[in-house]
Amino acid sequence: MSTVLKNFDTWKKFLGERVEHAEKAGFSEEAIANLAYEIGGFLDDKVDPQNESNRALKEIWDVGSEEERKTIARLMVKLAKKNA
Repeated sequence: MSTVLKNFDTWKKFLGERVEHAEKAGFSEEAIANLAYEIGGFLDDKVDPQNESNRALKEIWDVGSEEERKTIARLMVKLAKKNA
């Protein structure tokens, strides 16, 4: 996992593949966005960003309200799908 976190393009592709798997498994878009929100919270608490892109995302996450963080999560899902 740490290798994936070091390169933002690799991270987007990794997320995109996971989103595709979730969709094929029958998860709704809302369920995927909720999981992305939960994963964002976990990463914020447990993972030190390995590159400038991830650090910027963490800083944006940290200053956001709960609703803004949910929006970030939904946008990350869209970005991941685009890069799958």
